[in-house]
Amino acid sequence: MALWIEAESVELRPNASEDDLQAIIRAVYRQVLGNAHIFENQRLTSAESQLRNGDITVKEFVRAVAQSDLYRSLFFETSSPYRFIELNFKHLLGRAPQDQAEIAEHVQIYNTQGYEAEINSYIGSDEYIKSFGENIVPSARGNRTQAGIKNVGFNRTFALMRGFAANDLGKSAKLISDIGSNLATKIVSPSHGSGTSSNTGKRFRLTISKANFGTRVTQSMATFEVGYNQLSQKIQNIQKTGGKILSITEVG
Repeated sequence: MALWIEAESVELRPNASEDDLQAIIRAVYRQVLGNAHIFENQRLTSAESQLRNGDITVKEFVRAVAQSDLYRSLFFETSSPYRFIELNFKHLLGRAPQDQAEIAEHVQIYNTQGYEAEINSYIGSDEYIKSFGENIVPSARGNRTQAGIKNVGFNRTFALMRGFAANDLGKSAKLISDIGSNLATKIVSPSHGSGTSSNTGKRFRLTISKANFGTRVTQSMATFEVGYNQLSQKIQNIQKTGGKILSITEVG
């Protein structure tokens, strides 16, 4: 069973059909609202119509959802400030916050400029444009090596993204202790079923790509299987040697 595999990009293309458009709208609601259930009367029908008519881009539709009363009620009014910010990173940039400096920066934006400015700081960032452009729905991307993103961000994004079928409701931040103390985030396997089970017997398959530098530059792919106790160290070793993790899958 897959623990967490990066979501495929969903892009609104020219001459999209109504079915294509509805798929985009569903993907935006699912991503930005953290898989929360949305009732028909909660949909942003005006923004949907603007998207359908080509008056706004997917990026602006994302902005409309994130600045809506629904988003505010789900993730701002009922969450701690740290949880609100880490969810903004997850929903709008597809990754976890890197460190306390990033958290502090966004606390400052909210305190001095307000809610809308905090949302705009993600959607209007160079990082958003480089990652998703105008018409790609934001999605999880923290399990890829990224320029300017620290390796510790992989584990932190993994912690936020695993269990995608569950929604993001809940007031407590998941990463506050690790980020505040500048500690690495441990990878914890999700439990299955109603009973408790040990993680130590589980094994995981890692698929990676790695550039080989010599007289010619080539790209190779490799797969490793490791036990749970070796998983975190194996990830660190791959990243230290320039490898790019493509997926992690639980195999037993």
